[in-house]
Amino acid sequence: MESPSHIHILLFSALESVVSFYFFPRIFPASTLSAIFFIFSLANGSIYLFYLLIIYPFVLSPFRHLPKPRSGFYPLIGHGHIMFARPPGSIYLKMMKETPNDGMIHFRSLFHTDRLILTSPAVIADVLVHRSYDFEKPPWVRTFLKQFLGDGLLMTEGDEHKHQRRQIMPAFSFRHIKELYPVFWQKSIELCSTVAAEIRETSDSVLEVNHFSTKVTMDIIGMAGLGRDIGSLKNSDDELIKNYEEILEPTTEKGVYFILHILFPPWVMKALPWKLNERVKVTTTNLKRICREFVQEKKARMKMESEEQVDILSIMIRSNNFSDDGLVDQLLTFLAAGHETTSSAFTWATHLLSIHPQIQTRLREEIRQNIPSPKALSEPGFDLASFLESLPYLNAVCNETLRLFPTIPVSSRVAKCDTSICGQYIPAGTLFFVVPWAVNRNPHLWGPDAESFNPDRWIDAETGRANYVGSADSNYSFLTFLHGPRSCIGEKFARAELRALITAFCGSFEMEMADRNEVVIPGGTITSKPVNGMRLRLKPVDW
Repeated sequence: MESPSHIHILLFSALESVVSFYFFPRIFPASTLSAIFFIFSLANGSIYLFYLLIIYPFVLSPFRHLPKPRSGFYPLIGHGHIMFARPPGSIYLKMMKETPNDGMIHFRSLFHTDRLILTSPAVIADVLVHRSYDFEKPPWVRTFLKQFLGDGLLMTEGDEHKHQRRQIMPAFSFRHIKELYPVFWQKSIELCSTVAAEIRETSDSVLEVNHFSTKVTMDIIGMAGLGRDIGSLKNSDDELIKNYEEILEPTTEKGVYFILHILFPPWVMKALPWKLNERVKVTTTNLKRICREFVQEKKARMKMESEEQVDILSIMIRSNNFSDDGLVDQLLTFLAAGHETTSSAFTWATHLLSIHPQIQTRLREEIRQNIPSPKALSEPGFDLASFLESLPYLNAVCNETLRLFPTIPVSSRVAKCDTSICGQYIPAGTLFFVVPWAVNRNPHLWGPDAESFNPDRWIDAETGRANYVGSADSNYSFLTFLHGPRSCIGEKFARAELRALITAFCGSFEMEMADRNEVVIPGGTITSKPVNGMRLRLKPVDW
């Protein structure tokens, strides 16, 4: 049943006031029509609030019979406090562990509004694959992200998304990714050379790895996305890196800033005398200017080049389906998403290998046994893609890192129409959460060691080869890249890039935490990053 809107309440109050004032003056002896309208509005508003806060959520909601968390509920606030929980996704994992369910957990957020958490592979498959276009990113999330990502592929919905994805898909084909492996390897070796030079300049061999991770992945997406070397690794004062690092720095202030954008409309947020508003305006303006310069430069170069280029921007320009503004929007999306996904994963991989020295040693032994020297993989005609994809422990380490630290720990969807999920009626407007952080660590799906770093779960005990579902029974238990039509278009790109980076780095350095007692805290507003960076002590090793 659809609840009345505020407009309906006011119209109904106005009708009651007119009828009462003119036809029943003795029953409602107020002196003026406006006074009667105020009384009826107050009364109807109170009834409406009682309906919204008590009657609908506890008596009429179609989700009232679904399993609910046993603790943490407060009147009016509900479980709304989970928006502030850190690490992102941790509170959802706690709910999954403690709440027996058949695929959905129901909780009440601020003012007792219905919210759902999807927990089982069958339910997740129904939402992400079978009925994917019945659901979309919440409008307020899209409005917030458009400031940084433009109106590109990640922000579009429905037919427009299908159209854009179809136009861009050739740039992420298996054949094209295979052709890019030499670029990934070249930049991985350049990263190691840069880091080795930096170590020689320090007295304690300690570096903040996340900064270099951002640089190398930006260079890679520059080569693959723009067909040009941005040169971030060589430029210690790169403008592009500075702007992205400022935007993506995982501070508490930025977390609050994002949450307030969910609670209040954009015009309210922009009116606040908050310094962060000005910094967001400056950084987003800078990024759009840089991307526009990239587009103009690329168009000029394409007129002069005889050979057809296969980078993302060239493919989009040749399609003639994107205006210059549209190209800028897509470029904003791919520069941000394309570098941040692997940058985050690589940073977490170095951390996991640092705190698990036995796994690090085993991985290095596999690398050394199969790769006599870094130059061996750079020889003309060498099938680098097939080679790196064939190393079982390397791929197991990559998969386990991506499982434990998904770049986007929490994702939300809203039903755009009345629909159903595995037989459960879902009214339009229902908000629910797909939580890679929690699903990827759920012991009901991954076993009792679900939160442990165990690459062996990805290796078949009988054949010694890598498998594709780990110790889970379904590939829908692994949500780092989501699934279906809205899955990450750059998954193969990110996986290939991560293989190359981990191979080169682990083969070149022994890693340990600069502070062995440090407890690294995952944070971030949208993506998962270490709150205080990733400070490692690195020791170059002969290769």
